[in-house]
Amino acid sequence: MTNITNEKKVYNFKDDYSEGAHERILKALIDTNFEQQNGYGNDEYSEKAKQLLKNKMNNKELDIHFLSGGTQTNLIAISSMLRSYESVIALETGHISVHETGAIEATGHKVNTVKSSDGKITVDLIKSVLDLHIDEHMVKPKMVFISNSTEIGTIYKKKELEKISNFCKNNNLYLYLDGARLGAGLCSEESDLTLEEISNLVDVFYIGGTKNGALLGEALVIINSELKKDFRYYLKQRGALLAKGRIIGIQFLELFKDELYFELATHANLMAKKLSVEIKKLGYKFLSESTTNQIFPIFSNKVIEKIGDKYGFHIWEKIDNNSSTIRLVTSWATKEEMVDKFISDLSKIS
Repeated sequence: MTNITNEKKVYNFKDDYSEGAHERILKALIDTNFEQQNGYGNDEYSEKAKQLLKNKMNNKELDIHFLSGGTQTNLIAISSMLRSYESVIALETGHISVHETGAIEATGHKVNTVKSSDGKITVDLIKSVLDLHIDEHMVKPKMVFISNSTEIGTIYKKKELEKISNFCKNNNLYLYLDGARLGAGLCSEESDLTLEEISNLVDVFYIGGTKNGALLGEALVIINSELKKDFRYYLKQRGALLAKGRIIGIQFLELFKDELYFELATHANLMAKKLSVEIKKLGYKFLSESTTNQIFPIFSNKVIEKIGDKYGFHIWEKIDNNSSTIRLVTSWATKEEMVDKFISDLSKIS
């Protein structure tokens, strides 16, 4: 993945965390700034946010912990839940497989990778790993890692997740869902899942705030009682138990006290859909059929060079000697006029 961006660009479609935070979140942080609160996530705002999320998922027995970012969340959660000889199954495109600098392996846990064309894992792919690991001379697969939305913008439907969940339960595997872009996934026009349904189908997942309007922060939700014990010890040991934990708690309270979290994700998806529709009208094909805020059009290298003079994005994957896939990402703050300008400039180049 190559980065095409600099300060001279007209607009950046490189990611969904280039902007700071939604103004309501900034206001909430300012309004509570001089209040004295308990530290390390024991403040009243964090407690209210946790209770609010539990109510939305209709489960008071959940454990919820606030962490600063996605890689930190994956690293701490996965490493704490596996024994030293246990591994995690993930797609080759999975975030823990590619974009976390070997963080999971650095804790001593192998990532067993499998390949998929649509960014989604299947029961057959999971089974293929189990079939290869048969005794104590190999690592023991214990966890399955998935993302929703996936790293290439696709989503899991309810039946797909139910099938994976049932297989994991029947084979004594933990199911972990990376929710860095969970808002985009849940608000996809094709989604038939809810937060409550996800919490009933996985052992642990997190709700991403960093990529959906928060200044920073993720909410890790632990459902499986086996995985709850002493988790705050892991947080402290890994430097994730923040003295000013209120900063994340306040943000999640603001995001979920009404529909703000879902409104922001819906906007990001709509901006991506507009880009996708108009790019298709110009005759371009796509790497994946994404209905979320990441889209992957295939352009000639000449078009990429010209459009890259004005806009920031990632070159995702080489298709052949003459063309590549780029990744365009829209955010909660993407301006529609900038989407229109991108399409206008692309049409002139085309």
